[in-house]
Amino acid sequence: MKTIGMIGGLGPEATLDYYKRIIEASRGAGTLDTPEIIIYSVSLQEVLDLAARREWSNLIYLLTAKVKALQKAGADFAFISANTPHVVFDEVQAKSPIPLLSIVTATLEKAKELGVKRVGLLGTKFTMEENFFAAPFSAAGISVVVPEPFDQQYIQEKLMTEIELGVFKDETRDDLLAVIGRMKEQEHIDAVILGCTELPLILLKDEFGIPFLNTTAIHVESVVEYARKEQRW
Repeated sequence: MKTIGMIGGLGPEATLDYYKRIIEASRGAGTLDTPEIIIYSVSLQEVLDLAARREWSNLIYLLTAKVKALQKAGADFAFISANTPHVVFDEVQAKSPIPLLSIVTATLEKAKELGVKRVGLLGTKFTMEENFFAAPFSAAGISVVVPEPFDQQYIQEKLMTEIELGVFKDETRDDLLAVIGRMKEQEHIDAVILGCTELPLILLKDEFGIPFLNTTAIHVESVVEYARKEQRW
């Protein structure tokens, strides 16, 4: 398998989830063989501060530097273990010395496979406000809708004060499900994207008869497939 490079820390809980999932997906039955993984854990606060100030050029510079460091450390390809930084994915990919695998592209392929046509998107306020999910999904004939502003603020608050810190409360889970329930009733969504890699840690299964697209699990699937099938550089 190719050596995998991960830009992690965005946040730490999701990085752990990614690592465990990659190992589980890569290891065959009855074997201890696992892929080589190089992790560059960056400061979540630094990335969030740049996003809050919409300093996209500085975010591009930061992420590109981390990808180059992974390449120098021996990574054959890389990925970013978070949705929010994908707001500048195309720009980072253009500057990257190694292939980058997009969480948005992987999620879009899964949505197309499922045949959904109208999906809800939950994530950080940056992910919900920016267009980096909506544009490629729309081009594929899939509408993306986000929660009402009040619900967006609630999701952002819970992500930053609980979920990103590894705190998972039943009350918060119920409230998040209520947001999705309202979107299904009012917006007629037929799937929901868990567009923050911490959300699958609290929303553990599909509800309301619609698929919950776990972006972490979907991304991991594409990472392991690429590591196995592609030739080494």
